[in-house]
Amino acid sequence: MTISFAGRVAIVTGAGGGLGRAYALELARRGAKVVVNDLGGARDGIGASDAAERVVAEILSEGGEAMAHGGSVSDYAQMQDMVAQAKARWGGVHILINNAGILRDKSFLKMAPEDFEMVVKVHLIGAAFASKACWEVMREQGYGRILMTTSSSGLFGNFGQSNYAAAKAGLVGLAKTLYLEGARYDIRVNAIAPLAATRMTEDIYPEQVLEQFKPENVVPAALFLVSEDAPTNAIVGAAAGGYHASWISMNQPVILSEAERTVEGFAANWDRISRRENILLPQSGPEQGELILAQIASGGQAGR
Repeated sequence: MTISFAGRVAIVTGAGGGLGRAYALELARRGAKVVVNDLGGARDGIGASDAAERVVAEILSEGGEAMAHGGSVSDYAQMQDMVAQAKARWGGVHILINNAGILRDKSFLKMAPEDFEMVVKVHLIGAAFASKACWEVMREQGYGRILMTTSSSGLFGNFGQSNYAAAKAGLVGLAKTLYLEGARYDIRVNAIAPLAATRMTEDIYPEQVLEQFKPENVVPAALFLVSEDAPTNAIVGAAAGGYHASWISMNQPVILSEAERTVEGFAANWDRISRRENILLPQSGPEQGELILAQIASGGQAGR
């Protein structure tokens, strides 16, 4: 089976290098018309360059179709302009890979508030702006594929990355809500947690480790998650040829008696409440309350 993107229009943000470039090149090779979006700034988001134009030139040299857009994901009007240009040129937008990001790492104690705000604005608000700009077009088409870029830092935490981790965790929540709202229009929304050797990670890992983490090793997972037969509501990790799924889960609720519903009663039952067994995978937020009510209705036995 060959997965083709012929006839599809794809937008990849932050595609001037690294992962975004790898996504854009492979999408084009598989037939997609690609909008290469990149402001061209440095790793901390400052400055601009012609990075997007260089990737477009690569795609054109291979016989593909592409256009550059230098708009900032943190500016909604620029995201609207990007989608309008893609629609005017190619008739629609079928795929959005929210890949743009910056790093401003410091411990929370030393981090300036503006550095926290800017990282959240680019990663989380930027992905929301780009997705919002595409949303109505995808809804009218009855087809859309959106990929959010989360991170192991967002899923599991990482020292010195409170701003980045908060934004990346927020992207999971955004994906989990948009998959629900987009389901009736065949808009499928997933999240990928990649690790790749790019300018974002070049001074974080040893050189011998980075050699294993080529961006091309993330491409198979990312492109599957925006393909016609993609799942929805998936969180996938990808690095160095290793791939895994992650989940937001909960255990079976423990129902405390009226007498136990005190701070001391909760403390006395903490070992049972925090026990990692009888794991459940809610598909939406309201299921948490539904599962608790169901447990009460059953007499609260399973969680004990």
